[in-house]
Amino acid sequence: MFKELGKAFLVGTILFLVIGVIEYFSGVRINDGKELLIKFLITQLYTVTLYMANAFLIRYFMERYKGEFFKFVNLLKEISGSILVSLICLFFLSAFVEIYVNNHSIDEFWAQQSFEYYFFSTVISIVITLIFYSFYYYKHRQDTKVKEQKIIAGTASAKFDALKNQLDPHFLFNSLNVLTSLIEENPTAATKFTTSLSKVYRYVLEQKNKELVTVEEELEFAQLYMTLIKMRFEDSIVFSIPTAISNPEAKVVPLSLQLLLENAVKHNQVTPTKKLYITIYEENGNLVIKNNVQPKQVVKASTGVGLRNIRQRYYLLTNRPVSIHQDEKEFSISIPMLTKESYTMSRQEDYLETKRYERAKEHVNKLKGFYGNLGMYLIFIPIFIWLNIRSGTGFPWAIFPIAGWGIGVLAHAAETFNWNPFFGKDWEERKIRELMDDDN
Repeated sequence: MFKELGKAFLVGTILFLVIGVIEYFSGVRINDGKELLIKFLITQLYTVTLYMANAFLIRYFMERYKGEFFKFVNLLKEISGSILVSLICLFFLSAFVEIYVNNHSIDEFWAQQSFEYYFFSTVISIVITLIFYSFYYYKHRQDTKVKEQKIIAGTASAKFDALKNQLDPHFLFNSLNVLTSLIEENPTAATKFTTSLSKVYRYVLEQKNKELVTVEEELEFAQLYMTLIKMRFEDSIVFSIPTAISNPEAKVVPLSLQLLLENAVKHNQVTPTKKLYITIYEENGNLVIKNNVQPKQVVKASTGVGLRNIRQRYYLLTNRPVSIHQDEKEFSISIPMLTKESYTMSRQEDYLETKRYERAKEHVNKLKGFYGNLGMYLIFIPIFIWLNIRSGTGFPWAIFPIAGWGIGVLAHAAETFNWNPFFGKDWEERKIRELMDDDN
């Protein structure tokens, strides 16, 4: 609140100086210091009251409409409300000054009220209101950009962490289910399973917080994990993996193979008469996990955590899709093997495309803002001239607001169209070249 009061006081001081310059050139002289002080205080009273009333009204509308604050329909309501509040404030301020400062009676106050006074005040209110909303719109745009970047970064990070954290309880829960079955069926195998489980779980804890791991690491872990599974199903599962990978630096998301192998065992019959064949191989830069389909007669409803987890994690890392193929005999899923180049390029292409769109959108918004500013300027030029003629002062004070606003329009045009007569593109490129040559 104190910050806004400071701004209001600064605006009042500037307004007092501008009015003083206009009156001076119009032949009005004030030699009495007391009279000058009273005039300054009255100017501050008007300015601070109008400023704070509009500031509170804008804040109210911002809290009410939130993201739709600058929607055209809402903007009309807001500007109309600001003008109405300004007129109400002007009426009470005028009454206060005339009755309590100038010692006029209420009848004299009513007699001095005129349409021209309020019309002139309304025009000033509209100009000030538009300046208000232009300032808040610019501030809103800047704050929105910062918030969007923070939200995007925070959401992506939180989402990825949430996906990774699903693996820990998900893996442990299913492993304990297997262990429970082994304890009942084969206590000796359950003991070996517990030892191997500790090794597997160590890998889960070490790798789950990484974005990517090498394919070789993941294949070694898959082999270890299948050792656990085969303790329960013995020869009912036939598992094969590649002995070598074409690119040793290729990477996949951690624990992806474990989730896919677990799904294969979970959803298919695994018996000595109906063996489950699981094969992992490399194809066209992807790692393919394939198994024969022999669905269980009674199976719990799938939560879809495994496949959904893998797809979402890859979606956050690359634009290469996770492909699934299924028919009556086989089920296969292909997960991309990411190299440093493909991972970087895919993210870079997305980033550049997003930046191009953002720049184009920002330029369109700048154009809309400039044309709106230019249109209002052209509308108000004849209004200022008409008011100057009606005031009967003989001094062309309308030049000041027209010239001041015109300078603002020129500055707005220079910013919108990226034009600078002193430091243009040629100067920038020439200076960059000079500095690069100096470094060399």
